[in-house]
Amino acid sequence: MNSKVAILRTSPRTVIEDYHRLMNLAGYQDVIDRSADTALKINISWHFFFPGSSTVPWQLDGVIRAMKRDGYDPARIHGCHNRTVVIDAHLGERENKHLAVIEAHGLRNIHLYEGEEWIHIREAVGDLADRFLVLNQVYPKGFHIPRRFLGENIVHLPTVKTHIFTTTTGAMKNAFGGLLNEKRHWTHPVIHETLVDLLMIQRKIHRGVFAVMDGTFAGDGPGPRCMTPHVKNVILASADQVAIDAVAAKLMGFDPLSIKFIRLAHELGLGCGDPSQIEIAGDQDAARENWHFDGPFQKMTFASRMQHRIYWGPLKRPLEWTLKTVLAPWSYLASVTYHDAYWYPRHAERQMEAVLASDWGRLFRNWERVRPDERGFPDLGDESARLHTSGRDVFRRSFGLLVHALKEAPEFAARARRRHPAGPRPPENGDEYPPGCRE
Repeated sequence: MNSKVAILRTSPRTVIEDYHRLMNLAGYQDVIDRSADTALKINISWHFFFPGSSTVPWQLDGVIRAMKRDGYDPARIHGCHNRTVVIDAHLGERENKHLAVIEAHGLRNIHLYEGEEWIHIREAVGDLADRFLVLNQVYPKGFHIPRRFLGENIVHLPTVKTHIFTTTTGAMKNAFGGLLNEKRHWTHPVIHETLVDLLMIQRKIHRGVFAVMDGTFAGDGPGPRCMTPHVKNVILASADQVAIDAVAAKLMGFDPLSIKFIRLAHELGLGCGDPSQIEIAGDQDAARENWHFDGPFQKMTFASRMQHRIYWGPLKRPLEWTLKTVLAPWSYLASVTYHDAYWYPRHAERQMEAVLASDWGRLFRNWERVRPDERGFPDLGDESARLHTSGRDVFRRSFGLLVHALKEAPEFAARARRRHPAGPRPPENGDEYPPGCRE
């Protein structure tokens, strides 16, 4: 594999032009087949706006504009969303202004859990499944993936940030939500090996795989949510999912090969995780930066400490088993209560105060009103980004999210679907092999 990562410094004034140059420096037209559909895999790590946590609108917009400028048919491009029990993708695409971008460009918007057909993994990848590191042990009866991914291009849209399970998260982790359904939390104890298995699947099923990573905001701390965001003004792109994650990790101040999922993928030849072997295109000085991030483990939240104790610590024996039973919704309610009803109203605005007043914060706040030219945004508007984090509205939204978490809990939703079937559904991980797939 030609392991090349493109990196550029950017600003709101030039961000559209910069994304076009970035993608072409990374050779995306050699990877993304014009004759196939292309899924733009949007990342929503929190349905509320939190800088560095989720795909930003100028990232999604810049990729779409670049592809249209280079002659890709917009009818073959669509936004792509997964779902988790504790993240409301429909709220997230509104709060993070993804839907505004998709609608402005007239693209399709696909939610993988709504009316899409899912097929058994052995039907999709055949004997490749025998090579999985851990997924056959986690799901002895197999699991399902969206049929539409077969033969489709995928462009991942992650951000530069840290993660309490994987140290950093980026292109490889962005496949997690799309390729595993709501019971993906079963893989958390072996999350690094899982990401490697998912990369194997992607290389098999997709026509082309590419990543465009936004580091205009970058998140440090117990991510992918409760972080300290920083303005870093860089963007990255690559066809090598391992290499782009390695370069992003190095920027944040980590040794990429000390991060298990990067090292495993590198050793298996799925990409290059050694920065010394990665060709850098674009801004060489930017690639040499070291941001000296603290990482996810120095200032962990109560929720992140508890998660570590459940998956790898003293609570593993008494509690982990509950996450695979009808008792699992206790964890969804705990997460929503802590993050949405407690942490966000009390800490979010203080945590992101410095970046809300930045040029990127102003661009986000005024996104629907500002008008770009071919280079970027000459006028960002006068208002800085602000949050509505107190009072009746937060209580109402938090209560609604608690109801959503219970309603969408797979332990309950599966039973409801069996009682009231209504067309295609994502099969539950653990469903039986389809005919002809059992060994």
